[in-house]
Parts: sequence; structure tokens; C-alpha cells
Amino acid sequence: MVCLGRTDLDVFPLCLGGNVFGWTADEPQSRAVLDAYTAAGGDFIDTSNSYLIEHGRSETIIGRWMADRGNRDQIVVATKVGGGRGPVRNLRAETIKHEAHASLERLQTDHIDLYYAHFDDEGTPLEESLRAFDALVQAGTVRHIAASNYTPERLTAALELRANTDSRSSPLCSRTTTSSSATSSARCCPWPTPGTSPCCPTTRWPKAS
Repeated sequence: MVCLGRTDLDVFPLCLGGNVFGWTADEPQSRAVLDAYTAAGGDFIDTSNSYLIEHGRSETIIGRWMADRGNRDQIVVATKVGGGRGPVRNLRAETIKHEAHASLERLQTDHIDLYYAHFDDEGTPLEESLRAFDALVQAGTVRHIAASNYTPERLTAALELRANTDSRSSPLCSRTTTSSSATSSARCCPWPTPGTSPCCPTTRWPKAS
């Protein structure tokens, strides 16, 4: 097991991505994969509200599986907001709040361990998105927040903005995808204080999707 950056999440070194659940893998096949993964010691599952053909289908399959197995307390669940198509592909405050609670319902849980901004939304002020994520942390709905598919410049801007606000939300994890590499750099960073470095690299993860 490894500690995920500076969070308190102690996870299996290999995270299981659920983007094919309900797509190329039907529900029985998805359950078989989940069973095999946990039988091998895995406890870290990644999904998204937008995976993949049907909105939230992957989360629904994972939620049913956890409920049937009674293992929610043994699983670290990561999911995302801001991807997909149509009116939910944004990081406006109302979208973040609504989609978080929709994900909770589909996952049949009362909290999300790691909640990603799936894609950057340059049409929504960073402060609006950050305050919405922070509100979820303060409410206990989300344990840690994260970012996927952000450029280093935009991620740094978000961290600098956070350093100058009164928010007290949890550490941030980021996956920054680069076009020149098959992998992406994974970082976990406590929200920084002014004058400190915003991030510290930790490990290499499969390319963010």
C-alpha cells in the first residue's frame, strides 16, 4: 500500500479505472473485473459521472457492486465532474454541487474519497469552482479534491488563488496530461501558503482520461 501524496489515503499501488464499465464491459463483466481486482488486494477505483455511453453508468455499476459486496469502507473511490457532453460539461458551482450529489446516489455512498475536476473550464472563474469544491469538503461530502487534464499554468493559478483565500479545504491531487508522453505526472499537494511551492511530484500514473 502507498500513501497518495500528502493526503491520508493509503491505497493499492495500481488504481482500477472504470471507464469501460457499462460500455465495452457489461455489468456482469464489470463485476468480475472488480472482484478480481479486490481479490488481488486492490482497493482504489476510479470512475466519473460522465463514463461513458450513458451518463453515470460506470458509477451505477460500481455502486451496486459495493452495496452487494458490503465493502464500501474498504474501497477508496475517486470520481469526477466537468466532463461528458451537454449542459454538465462545465465547472460552475451549481453543476459541481448537483453532480456530486448525483454521484453519491449512483455510488450508494455518503462521501467521495477523491473528487476530480475532470477537465479545465476556462469559461467559469477558478474561484467559483474552488469555492464549490471547498463547500463539499466542509460538508463532509468529499474528502479530497483533485484536478485532471489541467495545464501546469492553470493548475498553478488555481493553487495561487487558493493561497489567498480563506478556504480550509483538503489537499489537492492533480493529474497533468502531456501530449508528448504516454503517462501523466501525478501530484498531491496541500493547498499552499504564500511563498511556498504549490506542488511536490510524487509518482507516475497512467494517462488521465
